[in-house]
Amino acid sequence: MSESHVGREGLLVVLSAPSGAGKTSLCRAAVERLPRLTHSISYTTRPPRSGEVDGRDYFFVDPTVFEDMAAKGEFLEWAPVHGNFYGTSKRVVREIQEAGSDVILDVDAGGAQKLMARKDLKAVFVFVVTPSFAELEKRLRGRASDPEEEIIRRLKQAREEIAQFEKYDYLLINDEFEEALEDLLSILRAERRSVHRVDSRWVEKEFLGT
Repeated sequence: MSESHVGREGLLVVLSAPSGAGKTSLCRAAVERLPRLTHSISYTTRPPRSGEVDGRDYFFVDPTVFEDMAAKGEFLEWAPVHGNFYGTSKRVVREIQEAGSDVILDVDAGGAQKLMARKDLKAVFVFVVTPSFAELEKRLRGRASDPEEEIIRRLKQAREEIAQFEKYDYLLINDEFEEALEDLLSILRAERRSVHRVDSRWVEKEFLGT
């Protein structure tokens, strides 16, 4: 029987990582490989980078719109990141889950910690790192999209974020992308089969006759 027929609550999986570690690419690839998994994109006040599309990569809004949404409590979490704001929409996450899909988010460490504080979410937290700090710096510089002072700031923040890795449920090392993706898919499949997520009413109806 397909797991979609097994009564269980929808997953909320949160990927967090230092800038440049590849969490967004992993999210997108996981969605392509795993049925009933949807990437919930964030709202942000930063301008689009080259090649980014509104509604696909982020919902790009101006600061006034973002502040209004935050004031109305429309975000599960929101945080300033490198001089801009990012937020996860409650509505977007709810609509995905109501449509029968699990939700995967990629958020910064500050946003992840805010979500950790919300025990009602029962989220799974995965922290993504590169195999070394030198490799992280290499990837940041290889993007050639940020000025030197911004790279230095991101590296400083990365050290602070990595120091908090023990707060997460899983640590994922993104060395070879395909291997890291397979590890992420294994985590998702295992969490889908956790008995803690099975709706007891389904067991009672299908097996216990109650």
